[in-house]
Amino acid sequence: MVAQWSRNRRQGEVVLSVVELKKRFNNQIAVDGVSFEIRSGETVGLLGPNGAGKTTTLGMINGLVVPDSGAIIFNGKAVARHTSELKRSIGLVPQDLALYDELSAWANLELFGGLFGLSKAELSKRGDAALALVGLAERRRDRVKNFSGGMKRRLNIACALLHDPEIVMLDEPTVGVDPQSRNAIFENLEELKRRGKTLLYTTHYMEEAERLCDRIVIIDHGKVIANDTVSGLYKRLPAPREVIVELDEPVSDDLLARIASIPGIIAARIAAGVRLETDNFAEPLARVLTLIAQQGRSVRSLHSGRPNLEKVFIALTGHALRDGVAAGEAA
Repeated sequence: MVAQWSRNRRQGEVVLSVVELKKRFNNQIAVDGVSFEIRSGETVGLLGPNGAGKTTTLGMINGLVVPDSGAIIFNGKAVARHTSELKRSIGLVPQDLALYDELSAWANLELFGGLFGLSKAELSKRGDAALALVGLAERRRDRVKNFSGGMKRRLNIACALLHDPEIVMLDEPTVGVDPQSRNAIFENLEELKRRGKTLLYTTHYMEEAERLCDRIVIIDHGKVIANDTVSGLYKRLPAPREVIVELDEPVSDDLLARIASIPGIIAARIAAGVRLETDNFAEPLARVLTLIAQQGRSVRSLHSGRPNLEKVFIALTGHALRDGVAAGEAA
């Protein structure tokens, strides 16, 4: 079972290159010169708000949308829209469920296996492995219409794995599912990562990308505005200006006034202690801690605001990830 969906390709080798892809719908520019690479065994997150151009980019890569210009290079060769090698090398998990509700889970797998020309023996082996991976082996004979939204999403993933694709593309696979189902989907994807599968994952949930992705491509208004690892993206944030000092007791008016009198410090009382803001924490923070000690108080914890990808996105674009929806593009 563990050997399923693994490749002999050298880890880290470039599998797919997207070069200056552009697409316009009527007068609306959906994708405007998007470029990035995907390496073997890597999980790349394609992030951006609704309308950023993520789904259109995926559509051009897998041949469902014809680009106006640009190139798609697979295994070192430029490919056309209908290249069978590329289609067989990609497993697509679309945002809109691609399942037949009146059929059983296994009948859906048989249908998709037939589309890829799998023999009965291949379908049996790969179908069993796919259902086991997504935790639906015991529900193989049940009709899909009786599945929860999360179960349908997981079956969608199983269908995309049947032909053993080299790259699995997932377009917001956790949309509309409950937290428990979302976590189950992530466990499925993390298992695929452990087996060396290459994943391209679109989402507008930063916390999902932070958990799963090795590298993140951020798109806004059809353009790539960042392409880096999570730690690399964090380095783009300005130095933290806020420190929370938690004390053993509430801050007195006298202590707060003394702290606020330190040049370069803005102090505010909070339930756990005091929040400090400054452009330079080196000397002012030391003076604050000295004042606290002189008052006979104890510091329970000292921490700055935790960096996150949402803050990176705001720093790069000037707005939050989920702000606004551009016309003409679903995702």
